[in-house]
Amino acid sequence: MKTKILVIEDVPEMAELICMYLNNADFESLAFDTAEKALEKLSAGYSPALVILDLNLPGMSGFDFLKTFRKNYKATIPVIIVSARDADEDIIEGLGFGADEFVTKPFSPKVLVARVQSKLARLCATEASVEETINFGPYTLYCNSCILKKRTEKIPLSTKEYEVLEYLVKNNNKPATPEQVFNAVWKTPFGDMTAVGVYVQRLRRKIEEDPANPKYIKTIFGLGYQFSMESNE
Repeated sequence: MKTKILVIEDVPEMAELICMYLNNADFESLAFDTAEKALEKLSAGYSPALVILDLNLPGMSGFDFLKTFRKNYKATIPVIIVSARDADEDIIEGLGFGADEFVTKPFSPKVLVARVQSKLARLCATEASVEETINFGPYTLYCNSCILKKRTEKIPLSTKEYEVLEYLVKNNNKPATPEQVFNAVWKTPFGDMTAVGVYVQRLRRKIEEDPANPKYIKTIFGLGYQFSMESNE
């Protein structure tokens, strides 16, 4: 699976150029011309490894996107600002809001790709050395890599399946209503709460010996779902 890069750039020619070079470097790029469209895609479950962000955007500014992104999404996802704004104040503000690098226009697309590769390589090395793991029964949840393994076998999970499982695991022995799970995972108070039940059923089919009689993800009448790590093979 190719590494996903989110590009937010309102100039079509610039967005196409960046995406072309990223795709040629074997990345999978996805471009949006507004921050609002990018946030909508993120809220739907899209999970990029890195974000390339312009500041001068129609509607929500790049700074406002960055503040929202850092508040609601995985803090370790690198953000590279690419902008014609090169004042010290803009650079300081961008880095202060959580950007990892600030690249001024005009720039070399090859150099930008090299920066992306370097940033992801360093992140991978860092996360590998500080991987947070949670064990239950024969399973291990790798929180930095977003991976679930049964002993040495990787259990295939979609992004939302993983996020629902991680939320329940990290709230071990604490009942959570569908609304609480939905708000935490989908990061919006609006939507179809029945989606939580659908993902719970999917997870049960993947980790429970008997999905109809779950040992890990239990339903607590009147309270919601509760994860229990105490079950062992």
